[in-house]
Amino acid sequence: MSTTPIADKRLLVTGAAGFIGGNFCHHWLETHPQGTLIAYDALTYAGNPHNLDGLEKYSGFHFVHGDINDAALVENSMRSHAINVIVHFAAESHVDRSIHDPDAFIQTNIVGTHTLLKVAKALWLDGPKGPIPHRFHHISTDEVYGTLAPQDPPFREDTPYAPNSPYAASKAGSDHLVRAYRHTYGLNTTTSNCSNNYGPFHFPEKLIPLIIVNILHNKPLPIYGDGRQIRDWLYVEDHCRGIAAILEQGQEGESYNIGGCNEWTNLDIVQLICRSMDDLFASQPHWATQYPQAAPALGRKSAELIEYVRDRPGHDRRYAIDARKITQELGFAPAVDFPTGIQDTILWYLEHPQWWQQVMDGSYRKWVDKQYRRG
Repeated sequence: MSTTPIADKRLLVTGAAGFIGGNFCHHWLETHPQGTLIAYDALTYAGNPHNLDGLEKYSGFHFVHGDINDAALVENSMRSHAINVIVHFAAESHVDRSIHDPDAFIQTNIVGTHTLLKVAKALWLDGPKGPIPHRFHHISTDEVYGTLAPQDPPFREDTPYAPNSPYAASKAGSDHLVRAYRHTYGLNTTTSNCSNNYGPFHFPEKLIPLIIVNILHNKPLPIYGDGRQIRDWLYVEDHCRGIAAILEQGQEGESYNIGGCNEWTNLDIVQLICRSMDDLFASQPHWATQYPQAAPALGRKSAELIEYVRDRPGHDRRYAIDARKITQELGFAPAVDFPTGIQDTILWYLEHPQWWQQVMDGSYRKWVDKQYRRG
């Protein structure tokens, strides 16, 4: 097993057209403009190639439309560009969908991760030039740790796994596979478990973008149960910085929690978004002209749209991340406070209606299917 530092990192990023993967591709190429980055994505329902718009200006950027379960295509993509780093975002990630249809989560999150690990081992460890310097970085979630009571300390890297949803269980399974390939075969791996992300390109079925878009349409703002579920929120650009720090400085075989140190109840978040939207429409009247159906454009307080709905089955009560390890060892800390991040996120959605409208009306899916000859 080689532990030689990788001077020329040549990345394969799976799930690159998703929310966090797309943001990471932008971040990495902006900070490594001469680097090689293969954006690999199956373009399922949440994969949007428009999330990668503008990256074609980088000579080292290439997009591959493919499934991580397609071992031959993964291997060919890696061989063609001498890939020595995998950053593995690709995953089914919506808890509600996992409750209603867990099969896709098992196939992508567990079987797909194993496919990547097998290909990486074959090329980096078992090939004629192996072992060669490499890194397999796996993106996981705080949900693998289960749930916390109000007074419990935040999740640490050594917190026992206790997943409560099919999604969380599938991610826990993939985490264990990555660990096993490190300990059994000597694959150079790192894992990061992140808290809830928010920011540009966030798929509109998720809480924060859903609330923003529903306010713009004067539609109800659904709150599960009593709305007192607590999450630790991390601005997506901060998450990308944390991953980059791990790729540059992280120790082989280690796991790092990346959190915002920023716990909010769902209800408080919705109320913050409502106040921010009302203030923006009051201080910048052109938004009312652009979005005449928005609640504040119609003279309503956005919070009047809040509507409590039946809670999700098995809904975890609280997540919180103890991020001291990555701070102490790698010098990483979030740079964006939550009110600023929410304001920036709201402005991004206000300024990019075409992106989320095409997602919500399904027109981007028709474009993807035609462009890539699906269906």
